[in-house]
Amino acid sequence: MRNLSDLRIKLFADGADKAQILKWHDKAYIRGFTTNPTLMRAAGVADYEAFAREILAVIKDHPISFEVLADEFGEMERQAHQIAGWGENVYVKIPVTNTRRQPSMELVRVLARSGVKVNVTAVLTLEQVRAAVEAMAGGPGCFISIFAGRIADTGRDPVPVIALAAEAVSRHPNIELIWASPRELLNIFQANDAGCHIITVTDNILEKLQTIGKDLNDYSLETVLMFHSDAAKSGYRL
Repeated sequence: MRNLSDLRIKLFADGADKAQILKWHDKAYIRGFTTNPTLMRAAGVADYEAFAREILAVIKDHPISFEVLADEFGEMERQAHQIAGWGENVYVKIPVTNTRRQPSMELVRVLARSGVKVNVTAVLTLEQVRAAVEAMAGGPGCFISIFAGRIADTGRDPVPVIALAAEAVSRHPNIELIWASPRELLNIFQANDAGCHIITVTDNILEKLQTIGKDLNDYSLETVLMFHSDAAKSGYRL
């Protein structure tokens, strides 16, 4: 049986709902935050910078990542410096390629050398990991976000990929590896055991932390009670 206290990995809350972000900020086991334009759009965020600054007015002691919006590398660079200027704890998400499959590693190298804390995002292959490591080696603190959940969605096991990526990153103390897009609570322990530094966790999974180590017989009974209660409330008849 595992416990939350057994974990070496850092938990980052992933989302764009201001109330949820502030709720998780109060939890000692949450060590950072991430978001992206898709999450912001789903949450109804209308003004990107205004939202970011509202969050940063409260979250000053944890790393938080915001993503560039552009597709052209020159504009990505301009936006990256603008976003980085919002706070010392800000990491700038740069997609691993643009929409035309052009690698963004030269931009990542330029940004890292200029002192921008980069979070290379949407990474799915070891080749992409190695290219990102080479671009960011020796720079400021940076992240590489492997979308392990999306790897799993293709029928592939992401754990070996994460383990090899962790090995590639281990020689570079300025770079931390993120398991992004988890699909279930178990992924937290898988990421921990594979040597990942960080896992980004959405609200629905964070709410399940209270079930870690739960007695399975008790959990079985709770499930039976739920089914019985819902059947009774439905008014079904046989």
